Amino acid sequence: MFKVGWKSLLGRKLRLLMSTFAIVLGVAFVVGSLIFTDTLSRSFDAIFASSVGDVVVRPVGGTSDDGSPTTETLPASLVDDLADVPGAARADGNVTSFGVFVVGENGKVIGGQGAPGLGVNWNDAPAANGLEGLTITEGDEPSGADEVVLDESTAEQAGYEIGDEVHLVTSAMQAVQRPTLVGVASFADGGSTNGATITVFDTATAQALFAGGQDVYNDAWVTAADGVSQEQLRDEVAATLPAGFEAVTGDAAADEAASDLVEAISFLSTFLLIFAGIALVVGSFLIVNTFSILVAQRSRELALLRAIGASRRQVTRSVMFEAVVLGAVGSTIGLGLGVLLAMGIRALFATFGLDLSGQDLVFAARTPLAAYAVGILVTVVAAYVPARRSAKIPPVAALRDDVAMPESALHWRLVIGGVLIAGGAGAMLAGLYADVPSPGWWVGGGILAVLLGVAAASPVISRPVVALAALVYRRLYGTVGNLAGQNSLRNPRRTAATASALMIGLALVTTMSILGSSAKDSVDKSIEENFYGDLVVSNVIGVPFSPSIANRIERTDGVAEVSRLRYANASFDGGGQGVMGIEPRSLAEVANVPMVEGSMTDLRAGTVLIAESRADEDGLAVGDDVEMTFPTGKRSLEVVGVYETENAVLFYPFTTTLGTLTDAGFAAADNYLLISTDDGADVATVQRTLEEQTAELPTVTVKDQAGFADEQRAPIDQMLLLIYALLGLALVIAVLGIVNTLALSVIERTREVGLLRAIGLARSQLRRMIRLEAIVIAVLGAVLGVGMGLVFGLALMTSLADDGLEVVTVPTLQLVGYVLAAGVVGVLAAVFPARRAARLDVLRAIGTE
Repeated sequence: MFKVGWKSLLGRKLRLLMSTFAIVLGVAFVVGSLIFTDTLSRSFDAIFASSVGDVVVRPVGGTSDDGSPTTETLPASLVDDLADVPGAARADGNVTSFGVFVVGENGKVIGGQGAPGLGVNWNDAPAANGLEGLTITEGDEPSGADEVVLDESTAEQAGYEIGDEVHLVTSAMQAVQRPTLVGVASFADGGSTNGATITVFDTATAQALFAGGQDVYNDAWVTAADGVSQEQLRDEVAATLPAGFEAVTGDAAADEAASDLVEAISFLSTFLLIFAGIALVVGSFLIVNTFSILVAQRSRELALLRAIGASRRQVTRSVMFEAVVLGAVGSTIGLGLGVLLAMGIRALFATFGLDLSGQDLVFAARTPLAAYAVGILVTVVAAYVPARRSAKIPPVAALRDDVAMPESALHWRLVIGGVLIAGGAGAMLAGLYADVPSPGWWVGGGILAVLLGVAAASPVISRPVVALAALVYRRLYGTVGNLAGQNSLRNPRRTAATASALMIGLALVTTMSILGSSAKDSVDKSIEENFYGDLVVSNVIGVPFSPSIANRIERTDGVAEVSRLRYANASFDGGGQGVMGIEPRSLAEVANVPMVEGSMTDLRAGTVLIAESRADEDGLAVGDDVEMTFPTGKRSLEVVGVYETENAVLFYPFTTTLGTLTDAGFAAADNYLLISTDDGADVATVQRTLEEQTAELPTVTVKDQAGFADEQRAPIDQMLLLIYALLGLALVIAVLGIVNTLALSVIERTREVGLLRAIGLARSQLRRMIRLEAIVIAVLGAVLGVGMGLVFGLALMTSLADDGLEVVTVPTLQLVGYVLAAGVVGVLAAVFPARRAARLDVLRAIGTE
């Protein structure tokens, strides 16, 4: 039977090729996702290991909840004392800023888009465990305010060479800096900056720029002497530290710095693997369809095997053997393609600021194991039902070609589909509205169950649609249309299974279209209802900028009011919490913040306003105290008001005064400036004036209300673009499914095609018939997919109404476009099968068994 299986595979290479594509693409996505996330993890491990000393000494509260430095520092005298601690070889102070950005020769900012712009002071201290830290690889170390060193990747992207004048912008600078590039640095022991930029100054310059000219540091590295462990040195250092400072081992500091990023990597891996799963589910429909058709075509062959003594089990094993071989071949090809796909994913995420181009791809042992496990398992499971069905066909019935499935099987599919749909809908509702653990998994599982349920019941659900198409075809195209309609109705399971693959992809695309359109319209409504000002100043990279910009704007002719918004990250109730700082008086002049309780004018130092949704969640009201952990320690803030935030794009759940944030240890840097103009002033003229004032600061932009709305919508568009790109793989597999089904259908109906040609059906008519069949399949999948996506999208938007996405928008034209595009896809998918059918030799086709 194994020999029979081998011969069957070798005799039907072309027929199985397109099914192999489905396995290859699905496995490639799994492999690409694993390689990319492993590479990302290895890169962060290497760079964090090179970014800490054996022992790190820092002020308590020296970093905010997001890891950026605060105004809490340690004096240079303490660093000198640390060098004399028993077991210490040396001690070096570090000055760090997270807001230094390099502007390339083309005038564009390098990096950004989520990756930090690091500014540091130069020292040659070794990193932990004997590793080298940042090392000068070309040129010299910086000396003086007019010299700077860049990391290799930044220098290359910016187009700078040693001796060039470097254009720098930072949140702490009063003006643009243009020092000379004197050196290039990199991490000698590996690690990529992952999109971040590193600008190195000498210590005095770094202190002047980022520490107000004081002789202080953000932290210090203490290097262990030979034979001294990190733990021993930490204990010695801790014993000498005054209150307000702490010592941690380099390994602990690296793990702490990496913890948030590891969590992000985990999310990213899950995110990518979800799309790989979607591709595999869609591919499974193609594999099931292919094996079902091939088993039906081989019915006589299998019946003959039964007649000469093969058991049902042997026949099943023969088909399953083919599935294993097919899965192994597809997994092998997918493994190789996955490496290329990992490069593509790396390039895709580089456009969002996560640049791993300087890091070699990591091919871990689990990657090939996962590739073969997934590829073979999916193929075997998909082939099992057709294999069992083939073994149950009586030999005599098979020899008579009586292989049609009884109608009772369709009824059972309807029952199973109904159960899955009901269960999936219940899981979705529980995840959206009930208090259940991991609600995202409930919603995701419910959506998958509904999709599979509709796919199972689709042979029955689709009959009215296919029957309507057959009627329309008969009216429009006469005999050819009637033949196409009857062929679509002939095997409803096959038609529905092929359409289901496209249905799943379009259901998810439709859902994301509704979420994206609704989110963007919600942003527009929020800005329209809450924004009274005329102009907004912000940083295109999303980091704070110097308060001197607001000071300058306040003195500009035509400007009536400037309101500063500052964001910080504190700790509240065991987790990170965003806090916003405002000037209550000026904000009331430029924005509309509806109050539920209290008044914005009640906000003063040491108090806080809370969003209504957060107040309800935590049971807080006016008069209560909120305890938060700031860089300077724990502090209790009195609640003096509750405000609505359903439409407030810029507002955080907690709002306090600018002075409170400054006293808490956060740097004085603005995130947004809301500007109103004088009565009678021309807004466009004022905007041009402000743009001229900030012309040398490419990270800072001045926008009117429409421009600000565009800026807020941009991240949504980026995320949708990423999701559409990943879902495109599933749609490609679905289109291949249509091509594959039609091609196999032509082979299955070779004799029928020959007879049709013999009685006068022209080649053009035959091609039209197959195109019409393809259009039925594609439009059926589009109608079912768009319909379900509409339900999913509306359900999700209903659940997100309390989070500010209260505008529900259905992009009708876009959804209609999906259906029309599906028809075009059907026409294109039929090109190859139609040409193949039209080229069949009539006599040979009639003589085909």
